[in-house]
Amino acid sequence: MENSTVSFYFNLTMFVNIGHYRYPAFVFCFLLYSFIVYANFVIILVITQETPLHEPMYMFIAMLCVNSLYGSTGFFPRFLMDLLSDTHLFSRPACFTQIYVIYSYACYEMTILGIIAYDRYAAVCHPLHYHSKMNSKAALKLALWAWIFPTAGVIVCISLSARLPLCGSKIQKVFCANWNVVKLSCVSNVVNNICGMLLTISTIFFPLFYVLYTYLRIVIVCWKSSAEFRGKVLQSCLPHVISFVIYSITVFCDVALSRYNIEEVNPFAAVILSLEFVIIPPLLNPLVYGLKLPEIRRHILRMASRYKIISHRLPKLSGCDNVWAKCTVTSYTEFIYIHYITHFY
Repeated sequence: MENSTVSFYFNLTMFVNIGHYRYPAFVFCFLLYSFIVYANFVIILVITQETPLHEPMYMFIAMLCVNSLYGSTGFFPRFLMDLLSDTHLFSRPACFTQIYVIYSYACYEMTILGIIAYDRYAAVCHPLHYHSKMNSKAALKLALWAWIFPTAGVIVCISLSARLPLCGSKIQKVFCANWNVVKLSCVSNVVNNICGMLLTISTIFFPLFYVLYTYLRIVIVCWKSSAEFRGKVLQSCLPHVISFVIYSITVFCDVALSRYNIEEVNPFAAVILSLEFVIIPPLLNPLVYGLKLPEIRRHILRMASRYKIISHRLPKLSGCDNVWAKCTVTSYTEFIYIHYITHFY
């Protein structure tokens, strides 16, 4: 039985025994997951339902929100179960499935941020040719590239890892991670290291440097332009810059932690650092784009005002005086999200 457990199950060892505090932690994480789902769903719903938002930039933002739902769903349900459990055993198929979801989410996030950067670069640096460069056909090709290329790379790396004979079952994480599985190998893992390095360079570092390059070009154009033009560019690009910086920092924390001796790190700090990239971007992206992009904010309120369930005072918006408006939302959580946006505007 012991050999069977070692062969077919992984043991996640970073879960800290917090006693009865596990129940408040479960409630908090469940509410956090619920907010992530509803907030991203609102952005997706608004962009898909409102015709004026059927433009490349907004469709790419919708892709970012879909990816947030995808990554969060690959992590939170199992994590919530483990919070209430005394054992944290993960079957091999379930573990490799979670590895695929989380790693593909991480790669998708950076490639989508890369194509949003290209969209902003084309709009600012080549405004006269923007519609020819970013027509529906070009946007579709970029979207397919953002999904297909990372998928192929992640599948290859995970296939190599799944074939390795393992001499242990303990994973020092609160979720399954490819590098932690590879380190359990009884044989040389040079091929896995090379594959992982190539995947990281092509789906993380290449988009990273491309985003930096595009914004360097945008800064150069803005430097030579009027203050009014710079203000418009800042309003358009700031949400993307915020998302990009947040995600880059969270990914760096996880990568650095995976290469560090985890036993020398405070357990709570290690858990927080390892979870940042699957929690913070999905949580903040809908807030950043909902708060900072006037078009999305305006259409969220317009969609809410089509229904008449609850009266709520909306603050000044788009140069209009404060008015009493009746807002109806499809759920109470959706109303809370809309209230959050209007309150902080």
